[in-house]
Amino acid sequence: MSKHGRILVAMSGGIDSSLASVLLHDQGYEVIGMTMKTWDYAGSGGSKKETGCCSLDSINDARTVAVELGFPHYILDIRTEFGDYVIDHFTGEYLEGRTPNPCVLCNTHIKWDALLRRADRLDCEFIATGHYANMRHENDRFFVSKGVDTWKDQSYVLWGVSQESLARTKLPLGHLRKTEIREMAKERGFMDLVNKSESYEICFVPDNDYRGFLKRRMPELENQVMGGNYVMQDGTVVGKHEGYPFYTIGQRKGLGIALGYPVFVTEIRKESNEVVLGRDKDLERNGMYVSKLNLQKYDRLAGPLETVTKVRYKHDGTPATIIQEGDDRIQVLFHDSVSAIAPGQAAVFYEGDDVIGGGWISKSFRQ
Repeated sequence: MSKHGRILVAMSGGIDSSLASVLLHDQGYEVIGMTMKTWDYAGSGGSKKETGCCSLDSINDARTVAVELGFPHYILDIRTEFGDYVIDHFTGEYLEGRTPNPCVLCNTHIKWDALLRRADRLDCEFIATGHYANMRHENDRFFVSKGVDTWKDQSYVLWGVSQESLARTKLPLGHLRKTEIREMAKERGFMDLVNKSESYEICFVPDNDYRGFLKRRMPELENQVMGGNYVMQDGTVVGKHEGYPFYTIGQRKGLGIALGYPVFVTEIRKESNEVVLGRDKDLERNGMYVSKLNLQKYDRLAGPLETVTKVRYKHDGTPATIIQEGDDRIQVLFHDSVSAIAPGQAAVFYEGDDVIGGGWISKSFRQ
């Protein structure tokens, strides 16, 4: 009989989720491993060999750990749900002139739900992942808090997990650093995991060519959008571009235009198929609106709240006052200017190390 009960662990085949299962096993949980197949890259037409959490090698690596420790391991095929939700959203956002964040969407709307449904069928009280973040429970609220390893902290991608899901979630790596995880793997003899390279690409775009992915998925798109105008801040037309969906806010490289000084994409106008260019300073904004909220630490913001707000995963965060407007919008007033705020990306609000909540950036502005 296990000491803590049965727990379902999401195992990608990488070192982090594998060691999460090891730690929980050592703590006395009855571990069941689950590897989710989200995408079949072989049929996508990309130029790079399949890697990451969906590859056969990764599935086998996860199974090897399970066999070594003597617990069951299953494969969960969620390609249909993933494609219908995450990939349709990914392509749809670019068509709207926004920059999507599919990993956040997958975590919060696909993987957690899929894991919990399977956990119920397997009589597992909890699920666990290998994210570098901590779980906290205070004032009848469950919320994510930053992991101790500031470089690896992944609390940003977990802002959208619901209260019901968080109540059943364990994050065993939050109190550890990556260096400690690597040492534990070495001590256990999991040298293949130690030597395995980590993938940071989007799983269904492993060659990092999102333009190519969009063109393969929508063969007619290129002809429909090609030939729009590059315009400057004052409206001056300075050239032609390949189509507004193929650009992102803050982009400098790959513009195919030379003006004698560095220029960046500062705005994308879907309606007129215009891509606005400007200098570095033209990217700066000190306010934004965030919608489609999920609040974790508090049920609702009673009034203005001082936070540190992140506008992208590797953003250090900027002090800001946030004000909730209605049920599903927050106005963010930054204390300093922030560069390259991209509509479609996730914004996450922190109080100390705790995640207050987050949402999707809908618009940025200058106060």
